[in-house]
Amino acid sequence: MKVRICLVLFLCMAFSGLLSAQTADIPAGTTGLFNGKDLSNWVFQLKDPAVDPAGVFTVKDGVIRITGNPFGYMRTKEQYSDYKLHLEWRWPVEATNSGVFIHTQEPDAIWPACIECQLMAGNAGDFICMGGTDMNERSDKSKIVVAKKSASNEKAIGEWNTMEVFCKGSSIEVYVNGLLQNKATGVTLSKGSICMQSEGKDIEFRNIFITGI
Repeated sequence: MKVRICLVLFLCMAFSGLLSAQTADIPAGTTGLFNGKDLSNWVFQLKDPAVDPAGVFTVKDGVIRITGNPFGYMRTKEQYSDYKLHLEWRWPVEATNSGVFIHTQEPDAIWPACIECQLMAGNAGDFICMGGTDMNERSDKSKIVVAKKSASNEKAIGEWNTMEVFCKGSSIEVYVNGLLQNKATGVTLSKGSICMQSEGKDIEFRNIFITGI
């Protein structure tokens, strides 16, 4: 009987530890966009509508994995404005391409009107003005990319990176691993959904939450 009780207590503690590991980095007073268990509060858009999103966007051990194929994204059902977004990402196999969409507008499309905070390897922190969006820093209107301010400070394959995006009115600031990499003013969008992009190969996300500012 004592052995059985000890085993039950051990399993309970292990399960509790797993849940804590999934939510330990989500501070109190924030709005979690990912519950660490499933993607029930997200909407999916894929370039090929015949593909089941369940095979592209999956969750395991508190981590979202996106295969990158076909192109598309997962977006929040809700729209947000005036917030700080925190998320962590890594390349599990190969440094490739993805992005975080801010102020995403409907209808869903490949690609929607939004500001993309680039995650492409070597370029994390670039802005991409998608779907006709604009900002003061886009001085050359023939290009949609506004390059980051500093050299790449991304971590090696398999290591977790942090991106924090501050959205206030018509301004956006992007920090990569604690370094301010880009700032936009006069942005033509100030509210919308938040998206994680499928574009290329495997990428993983965790600890996605926002704080009002």
